[in-house]
Amino acid sequence: MGKSIFLNKVSPNVSGEISIGGSKSESNRLLVLNSLFENPIQMQNLSNSEDTQLLQKALNNHSSEIDIHHAGTAMRFLTAYFSIQDGKETILTGSERMKQRPIGILVEALRSLGAEINYLEKEGFPPLRIAGRKLENNFVELNADVSSQFITALMLIAPKLPNGLKIQLNGKITSLPYLEMSLSMLRKSGIDTKRNQNIIEVPPVSEIPKQEWIIESDWSSASYFYSVAALSNQAELKLSSFFEDSLQGDAEVRNIYRKYFGVETKFEGNKIILSKKNHPDFDLIELDLNTTPDIAQTIAATCAGLKIKCKLTGLETLKVKETDRLNALQNELQKLGAETSVTNDSLEIMRFSETIETPKIKTYSDHRMALSFAPLALIRDIEIENPEVVEKSYPNFWKDLSKIEFIKA
Repeated sequence: MGKSIFLNKVSPNVSGEISIGGSKSESNRLLVLNSLFENPIQMQNLSNSEDTQLLQKALNNHSSEIDIHHAGTAMRFLTAYFSIQDGKETILTGSERMKQRPIGILVEALRSLGAEINYLEKEGFPPLRIAGRKLENNFVELNADVSSQFITALMLIAPKLPNGLKIQLNGKITSLPYLEMSLSMLRKSGIDTKRNQNIIEVPPVSEIPKQEWIIESDWSSASYFYSVAALSNQAELKLSSFFEDSLQGDAEVRNIYRKYFGVETKFEGNKIILSKKNHPDFDLIELDLNTTPDIAQTIAATCAGLKIKCKLTGLETLKVKETDRLNALQNELQKLGAETSVTNDSLEIMRFSETIETPKIKTYSDHRMALSFAPLALIRDIEIENPEVVEKSYPNFWKDLSKIEFIKA
């Protein structure tokens, strides 16, 4: 850590063709399912993100201590996974930041099913000691506004429980598209999962059929090129591989960027072609991103670049990510002359002032800070600290940017 990448202001006209890696969300769910059922799924276009590699390594690791570093999804999925490995004891730990990310809600849910999990340091947080056992109980209740990864972790192990699992969610569900993705993937793999309002039911199954799965590319990764197109005068960017009937909630980026930023999406085979069609005239953009929180930073940076005021709500989960993303955004947007106000679940850009200095963007060990601020090089010179953080979700990002002559050699 410690180095920076300098992005010089480039031509406002952009074109290029980029192949984006497989969805991290889909890849991680399939890896857990595949491991639970002894590898019946053949996967193509598996994510090359650090998070997915760490999860894959952990699932194949037979040692008694597993360190998943910054990989939050892996921590949640593996807590559930190891709790049903009958007779196996595992210590599950991570980075210092991971030890500050709460996991108590998932642990309590698993304990209510009969799991034996103990905290080794701070109550409610990793590291955990998990003694795997057979979980006979088949009903769990939790608040619907918790991280969708907690609920998905339970859904993924549910078909391996002797009596399946009924999950009752109380209140309004947050991040519903991620739950819908998990439900769709379980069904597609051969597990007859049902959701009726706030009740999810997963039956027990002994095996799933052999199958091939082409993993769609990652829409959150595509969002940074939507930002590039929005900040351009003219754009033609081809990205692959994407499906019109995507399972990913972040596919909503195509509608948001069409309506508010004039970026059109055309499907051609398994490619999407992004083009800048017009320059919409909005004084203020108001969006509830409850179902798509991972694209909030991209949208905020795009608004700052175009000097459009915005009010983004539904962002409560951003406080407990790799960093407190709302405070990080407030700090770094200020360097671009954007005056912001943040609450526990919202960010508002209220006004703009001119700045002369080249902004030096801190990334806070958070991949999405680097990824979402990089497109601003279409507007001005910019420096981004610790650019290697992108490896968590999009290792080829800087290389892909250079394919559109975005970074001058």
